[in-house]
This record gives sequence, C-alpha cells and structure tokens, in this order.
Amino acid sequence: MDLENSLRGRVVFVPTPIGNREDLTLRALEILRNADRIACEDTRHSAPLLGHHGISGKTLTSLHEHNEVRRIPELLAAAQAGELVAVVTDAGMPGVSDPGYRLVHACIEAGVPFEVLPGPSAVLTALIGSGMPCHAFRFGGFLPVKSGRRRQALEEAIASGETAIFFESPHRLTGSLELLAEINPDTAVCVARELTKKFETYHRGTASELASHFGTHPPKGEIVLLLHAPR
Repeated sequence: MDLENSLRGRVVFVPTPIGNREDLTLRALEILRNADRIACEDTRHSAPLLGHHGISGKTLTSLHEHNEVRRIPELLAAAQAGELVAVVTDAGMPGVSDPGYRLVHACIEAGVPFEVLPGPSAVLTALIGSGMPCHAFRFGGFLPVKSGRRRQALEEAIASGETAIFFESPHRLTGSLELLAEINPDTAVCVARELTKKFETYHRGTASELASHFGTHPPKGEIVLLLHAPR
C-alpha cells in the first residue's frame, strides 16, 4: 500500500479489539503506524493498545460523545491539509454505539475522503456465538434505562421474529431478564459476556431460566444480550 500517495489527506475509521489485543488486523496496524494523528474515544484507553503493538510518538486527540461536534472541524481541516487521520474507539467499530457517526456525516458533507476498515465487532461475534438465527437480525444498541421504554424495546424485539441484539450493563441485566420473563418466559435468550477475553462465557436458555440464574449469580463485565422468539 502506497500510503504517501493513496491514503494521506483522508480520515480512516479503524476498528479495535473488543477484548483480546491481538485482534487487530494488519491493515489497521498499518494505518495506525502511519497516521499523523489518532482520534481516540479515550486516549488513556487507546494508549496501552498502541503501546502493545509498538506504536508510539503519535498525536492523540480525544473524540468522544461530549466533544465530537466541536472536534470535527479540526479533524476535517487536518485531513484537508494532507494528514492521515485515524479514528478509533475504546473497542469495536467506530460509530456503532460509539463516536464516529457525526464525523462520517461531516466527511460526506465536506467532500473529505474517508475509509472504513473491517474488523472486530461485538455485535457479530455475539450473534454467531449465540447459535441463534443469523439470516435476519436487528441491533438495538444499548437498552433504554427507563423501564417503560425498555419494556417497549423488548416487546418490539420479540414481536419482530428476528434475532435481536442489545448491549446491556451488568447491573441492569437481571432487571431486563426479569422483564423479558414477564413478557414471554419462553423467549430464547443468550447472554454473551466478556467476548474474546479470558473469562468469555455464553449463557443460553429461556428468559425465565436466565432471569433465575442471574438473579442468584450477579454478572460482571461487558455484556451482549440476544433474544429470539419465532413468530
């Protein structure tokens, strides 16, 4: 790849590992090693990953949900000035329940070249590992915090007949499972936890079974909740 001629003067969205630091593609490593600046959701989180792969001396710029709008002009200007700007989030694909969407839209509006690299995704990893149907699925991001909206999201997911995927926090998981058990206790559920990490687990069963299990075994770590109720 001739980075000097083909990739400079653009923004590249780089997926990063969702757990295991070795899950970084060769293309991702090449971009990060050659980037003039790297926009990170949390520079303190990204620095150890870069260091693990021997990447140092880079200009790291924070790009998170609270500053994305005001940071965009700076990043666009850098790319327009000929810099290779890499964008990473704490884990997975930028823009998927993470910063990135606004910057992509801004690149399109301003005519700034950009590229999206394929790579790690908790959504697809959990979907395949769950054993649930993969031919049609829906991703709902993080489940709403308020119980009324959460119930509505779960009811719509069950009614769709497709495999539904949500991110959920460990301290709210049991409540969501209990809610699912109220709506439809026989709904097939999978709780994928700590994906690609040392203590990765998949818990599969009905909504009522998993509500009972996690009611006595409080979960920890990063969680993906999947459910499927055929029509």
